[in-house]
Amino acid sequence: MSEEKRDYYEVLGVEKTASADEIKKAYRKKALQYHPDRNPGDKEAEAKFKECNEAYEVLSNDEKRSRYDQYGFAGVDPNFNPNAGFGGGFGGFGDAFSGFGDIFGDIFGGGGSRRSANGPRRGEDVGARLELTFEEAAFGAEKEVSVTRIETCAKCSGSGAAEGTTPETCPTCHGTGSVRTSQNFFGMTMQSTSACPKCGGSGKIVKEPCPTCRGKGKVRRTTKVKVKIPAGVDEGQNVRVRGEGCSGTSGGPSGDLLIEVSIRSHPFFQRDGINVLCELPITFTQAALGAELEVPTLDGKVRYTIPEGTQTGTVFRLRGKGIPMLNSKTRGDQLVTVVVETPTRLSKEQKELLRRLETVSSGSQPKIAKFFEKLKQNFEK
Repeated sequence: MSEEKRDYYEVLGVEKTASADEIKKAYRKKALQYHPDRNPGDKEAEAKFKECNEAYEVLSNDEKRSRYDQYGFAGVDPNFNPNAGFGGGFGGFGDAFSGFGDIFGDIFGGGGSRRSANGPRRGEDVGARLELTFEEAAFGAEKEVSVTRIETCAKCSGSGAAEGTTPETCPTCHGTGSVRTSQNFFGMTMQSTSACPKCGGSGKIVKEPCPTCRGKGKVRRTTKVKVKIPAGVDEGQNVRVRGEGCSGTSGGPSGDLLIEVSIRSHPFFQRDGINVLCELPITFTQAALGAELEVPTLDGKVRYTIPEGTQTGTVFRLRGKGIPMLNSKTRGDQLVTVVVETPTRLSKEQKELLRRLETVSSGSQPKIAKFFEKLKQNFEK
């Protein structure tokens, strides 16, 4: 690992005791700050964005974070093996206790199948964050996402060996990737299986490492992935893209890409499940006399006739003008709340007309009349 790499906690600006939620919030803030779309052509911002993704990939995963806290950058290296390279001292205890499952299987005849140390393993999942417009979330979209992941080295095809050479079979484990050792406990000899310390569990020895991956067979790379966002996705949901995570090991499948979605606010609309909410301001005259109005929807403007005498707060429903239900043909409705706007800065003539209206409108406002009748009955004695 390069000595110039910064501590992952420092990269995200959190303490080592930070909770998962605190790490997530810190990552979101940093990712938005340095996202390439917001800093076009800025190489420094691009580098910091990659650094943030790398830090979050580790600290958001409990197992990786634990290894990082214990072993540092080496703990999250794809070829890391905590049992390799400890010749004496307390290192032997790691091998002894790691084999307890095999020990008790041998004693009691459990004999269950054991996975080969160098057998196929699925690659790790990786995460990314994507901001969508309100319309993109509603109707779906095809987007391009920047992803940092571990891939098979193209130079050596994952062998880890320099061009023109091939890895050799480990002479210690004979290519199995594991070794069987004997331990003496309370006068009883017990056998255990652990990763081969010579090859780190790979079963192969690379004498001439590939200069690109330095013998690891894998490289960390940031690439662009095209993603189809389904219609109806909501804030905070994850979109899974199969096989776009880290490469597997020993022929194992690649992990997945998990994209967390955030949605920009809209100047007119709000979301309530699969329904769309909006307010429609109208004039006092339109409310009193009724009117045919243009109403904005996700599909464009539609004509809607409000009846005379419409009150502020009245809600009308436009069926099928809401959000599509995820993975379904069902679509929600648009709920439009009427807001009657009281006129201000009236001219002298307008005020006079309203006073005349007040004089002749007696009996045409039953709610007001009923209110004052109750007031009289309850407070005037």
